[in-house]
Amino acid sequence: MTKSTEGYKGLKLFEMPWTIFAIFSAIVLAATYLGVLPQGMAGCFAFMIVIGTVLNEIGNRTPIIKDYLGGGAIVVIFGSAALNYFNLIPKLLDAENKVYAMGIKLDLIGNITTFFKPTGAFLDFYIAALICGSILGMNRKLLAKAAARYFPAIFGAIVLSFAMAGVAGAVMGFGVVKSILLIALPIMGGGMGAGAVPLSKIFESSGTMTADEAISTMTPAVAIGNAISIVMAGVLSKVLSGGLNGKGALMRTGAANAAEYEISPEMQKKRDHISVANLGKGLFVSCSFFAWGYIVSKFWTMAVPSVSIHAYAWMIISVAVCKVLDVIPEDIEICCFQWFQFIMKNLTTTLLVGIGICYLELGTVIASFSLTYLVLCLLTCIGAFVGAAFVGKLVGFYPLEAGITAGLCMANMGGTGDVAVLSAADRMELMPFSQISSRIGGSIILIIGSLMLSILGGML
Repeated sequence: MTKSTEGYKGLKLFEMPWTIFAIFSAIVLAATYLGVLPQGMAGCFAFMIVIGTVLNEIGNRTPIIKDYLGGGAIVVIFGSAALNYFNLIPKLLDAENKVYAMGIKLDLIGNITTFFKPTGAFLDFYIAALICGSILGMNRKLLAKAAARYFPAIFGAIVLSFAMAGVAGAVMGFGVVKSILLIALPIMGGGMGAGAVPLSKIFESSGTMTADEAISTMTPAVAIGNAISIVMAGVLSKVLSGGLNGKGALMRTGAANAAEYEISPEMQKKRDHISVANLGKGLFVSCSFFAWGYIVSKFWTMAVPSVSIHAYAWMIISVAVCKVLDVIPEDIEICCFQWFQFIMKNLTTTLLVGIGICYLELGTVIASFSLTYLVLCLLTCIGAFVGAAFVGKLVGFYPLEAGITAGLCMANMGGTGDVAVLSAADRMELMPFSQISSRIGGSIILIIGSLMLSILGGML
C-alpha cells in the first residue's frame, strides 16, 4: 500500500514530517562532515536548506525574537554567520597551504560563495523573481488609484526619517551621509531580501564599498528597525485617540474602502491553480525583465554617465509601468506571481543562509553596534511614522493609520514585518496598504539608493 504524509498533524520542517526531514538532513550533514558533499548547486542547496530550515524553526519559536526581532529570518542570518565565524562549516582557511577548517578537505564556504554571490548567481535569480512577481501580483486598482494619496505619505516618511537620522548623525558624530545611507536607507528598504540585499549590491556596483561591508553594517539596522516598528505600532495604537485614530480605517469618510483594493476571489482562485508550466513561464518572464533592466541601465549609463541607476531600479520601474498600463496578459501575471510564491516559500531560508555566510561579517557587526547606532535607528522609525502621519493627514488619511502603514510598514522587515506591525496595532484590515509600502515603497528606496550613492557615495 502506498504511504503518504498528507494529513500529518505533528511538527513539520520544510513542509514535511520532522522525522523524514531529519533522515534526509542526516544524509546531507554526514556528506558535509565526511568531506564528500557534492560541489556546485546540488550540494549547496542541500546544505543551505537543512541549516536554514532548522535555524528558521528556532527563531520562530523563541520568545521575544519571534515577536520583536524578526523571528526566523534574523536567526537564520546571524546563525549562519556565526557558524562561518567560528569555523563550524568546512572551508579553506589558507589557500597557499590548503589548511581546512575542522581538518575536512571540503571548501563548502567557497562553494556556497561561488553559487550564491557573483553577478547572475542565485542571489540575482531570487531578486528577479521577487521584484517581478510581487509587483505583477498586486491589485492594479490599488497601485493606480491609491498612488495619488498614498505615495505622498510614503515620501513624507522617507524624507523625515532621512532628515532625523542625518541631523542626529551630525550631532552625535556618526556622520550625516553615513547615518542616511547605512542606517535610514536600509531600515526604510523593506527588509532583507528585497531591501538590504539588493542595496548591498547597489553599494558594490557604485564602488562605494563591498557588498559584504555594506550588509554587515546594514543588517543590525534592519533588525533593530523592525523591532522598534512593532513596539511603536502597539503603543501608539493605544495612546492616540480622537481625530488622530481611524480605528482601522485609513481614509476618512467618503473615500474608498480598503476592501476595494483586495485581490478578488476569482483572481485568488486562478492564482491557487498552480501548474508546472506556469512556474516555467514565470521563471522565463522574470529573468527577461531582469535582462531588460540591464539593457536600460546600459543605455542610461551611456546617456547620463554621471548618475548611476542600478539595473534593479530599472527593472522595478519597467514592471510597475507594465502593471499600471495593463500591458502584460493576466495569465502571464499569474504565472509570475506563482513563480515568485514558489521561490519565496521554498527558498527564502536558503537565501538568508547565503546572506549570513557570504555577506555578514560578525566582526564588523559587533564593531558597528553602539548606543549611537541604536538611537539613530529609533529616530529613523520615529521620523517614518511622523512624516507619514503628517502628510497622510494633509491628503485625507487618519494620521495613526497613515503613520502605521506608510511609515512603520516601510521601516519593518517586509511581509513578516507587516503582519507583526499590523497585528500589534490590531489593524490587519490595512494589509493591502502595507503591501504597497513593502513592495512598491521598498522598490522606491532602491531607486533612491541608486541615485544617492551616485551623488553621495564618495563621502562615506
